Amino acid sequence: MNIDASLLRQAAQAAAGGQQYPAATLYLVATPIGNLADLSLRAIHLLGLADALACEDTRQGGGLLRHLGLHKPLIALHQHNEREASAGVIARLAAGERVAYASDAGTPAISDPGAVLVREVVAAGYRVLPLPGPSSAVTALSVAGDTAATSFAFAGFLPTKAGERRTALQAVLAVEGQSQVVFEAPHRIVELIGLLAELAPARRVTVCRELTKQFESVHTAEAATLPGWLAADAQRQRGEFVLVLHAQAPQAAAEDDLPAEALRVLALLAAELPLKQAVALAAQISGAPRNRLYDAGLKLKRGGD
Repeated sequence: MNIDASLLRQAAQAAAGGQQYPAATLYLVATPIGNLADLSLRAIHLLGLADALACEDTRQGGGLLRHLGLHKPLIALHQHNEREASAGVIARLAAGERVAYASDAGTPAISDPGAVLVREVVAAGYRVLPLPGPSSAVTALSVAGDTAATSFAFAGFLPTKAGERRTALQAVLAVEGQSQVVFEAPHRIVELIGLLAELAPARRVTVCRELTKQFESVHTAEAATLPGWLAADAQRQRGEFVLVLHAQAPQAAAEDDLPAEALRVLALLAAELPLKQAVALAAQISGAPRNRLYDAGLKLKRGGD
């Protein structure tokens, strides 16, 4: 997809609305995870202003610039040289340049290089500004429809060794109330799905494949059904995967977890007052959760009857 000069002018106009892009600054640029049209106008404008582009893979970064009709010096900065390459970025910042950083796809430092670069640049006394945009983790969460979740956590790629992988997945599955986002490569997806079906057969899982790309697919089902679903079509095992493990509902707390003093206060009050008033006062006096006190009060009333 080639982006013409008119779109670049639109980007400049959109970015001119009071937003400043100071020199001697590192800019973290989120790039498309598949569809080039997801590149933001701000990102296009900033890449036009940048004096150099540091990137996880210069082939990817150079290709992106060519699509935009731009030519910039490229700096290879990846997981194997991030600390050393950061020194080169800092030298450019010291010379007053604007330097952009982009990982291969998505938002830098999210299961991608970038965190070390940010730490080094900030430690050297220079500013770092983010240009938000595509993120496969957030994209998957938005389409998962996990209504039980009150928050989410990013687990990223699990360990590759079988024992460590099982232990890590068990820890992820044990968390209550959170959607858990897991990345997986195509050559390990069958193993991961099988492990999920074994450890948490009733857990709902959203399997996202090739997000924003031509063969994008999203499938939500209980983990027990996923091995059969995956095996039914070889195409379902190809591409990059993001899984959302839907939240596990918190286990109901047992009544006997309530402090003995809270139960004693509740019993005294419930003997003289309507239950709702007794619970409110007992919660205020003891600090115990009102909903658990109410459940305990109902049992007291039933026992008295």
